[in-house]
Amino acid sequence: MKISSRFSIAVHILSLLAITPSTHCTSEWLAGSVGTNPVIIRRVLGQLKKAGLVTVRAGSGGASLVKQLNEVRLLDIYRAVDVVEAGQLFHIHEEPNPACPVGANIQTVLQLLLTRAQEAMENILAAVTMEELVQVLAKEIETKTQ
Repeated sequence: MKISSRFSIAVHILSLLAITPSTHCTSEWLAGSVGTNPVIIRRVLGQLKKAGLVTVRAGSGGASLVKQLNEVRLLDIYRAVDVVEAGQLFHIHEEPNPACPVGANIQTVLQLLLTRAQEAMENILAAVTMEELVQVLAKEIETKTQ
């Protein structure tokens, strides 16, 4: 199982908006960088707008950041694009055999462990700001263009 690509698309979009603030960032232009359909970009932009992270001007107006990069954590983006509901990153099979000693207990044991794993991942995302990510990205871009 993989986490929805909406998260990486949203991070890509916000990075583009931060690195190219003077560019007219339409969904078509963003889609060209992300390598996806403009409809998907518009859908993700709508989620980011609803979360208060971007502003979007209708038509060919484009998108721009609302918040400073140091105010946006990766967890904010993760939650904005509805990647996974709280405590639902992992799906446990629903009908184990209750007559089996393992089947009767596996869900309880796994749920505790998997909830802790999701919390750990979300704590890592909460510790990283878009400012940090964009700084590393800018260095990579600079290194590759020299």
